Amino acid sequence: MTEQIKGMLFDKDGTLFDFQTTWGAWAKRFFLDIAFGDRLLAANISRQLGYDYETEKFSKDSVIIAGTPDEVTAALIEVTPGWEADKLVAHVNKVTMEVPQSEPVPLIPLLEGFRAQGLKLGVATNDAEAPARAHLNGAGITYLFDFIAGFDSGFGAKPATGMQIGFCEAVNLEPSQVMMIGDSTHDLISGRDAGMMTVAVLTGMAEAHELAPFADVVLQHIGEIPALMAR
Repeated sequence: MTEQIKGMLFDKDGTLFDFQTTWGAWAKRFFLDIAFGDRLLAANISRQLGYDYETEKFSKDSVIIAGTPDEVTAALIEVTPGWEADKLVAHVNKVTMEVPQSEPVPLIPLLEGFRAQGLKLGVATNDAEAPARAHLNGAGITYLFDFIAGFDSGFGAKPATGMQIGFCEAVNLEPSQVMMIGDSTHDLISGRDAGMMTVAVLTGMAEAHELAPFADVVLQHIGEIPALMAR
């Protein structure tokens, strides 16, 4: 199944990093911050964005899960008084860059193992590129990637295929030689439409039955990829 794979393109949030353990508790503090300490307003804002303020969990259809920062900010600005759009965008980007990321498995040995096999590695995220690089830098893994793209890097956003095509061109591979790994239907649809093998992981908010129709394989987390490659 994987004999032809020469490259891997990873989503970031929910794939390289566990979504709930990274963003669940942090989001509660964030909503309180942009509500200027008003807990009732914070709970209302969070509800409108698909986040349960009490359980600290996101709904599966929350714009925060697969949306771009612009889409998230557009949703926020409608329900958050006291902010101008440009200032809210800047604030969101600043505070999200500083959030420590939770690794589902130790990333450096995993990714170094892929590199040792001669695989080309990339990141395709609907986050902005600057916060994405900050998160990769924080985990000490930026040097392992040949390609890093956010929604604002000039390739468009998922579920369109611009980032997938950009990765292939950057590393001189055909889409059929690339594995797209992600935790959302946006990731998998974009990979499949580009002609890539698609691998779903369950470290985001979606469940296996929701991802399976768009995935060639469903794994618990990216730590299971080496076993998949060995089949």
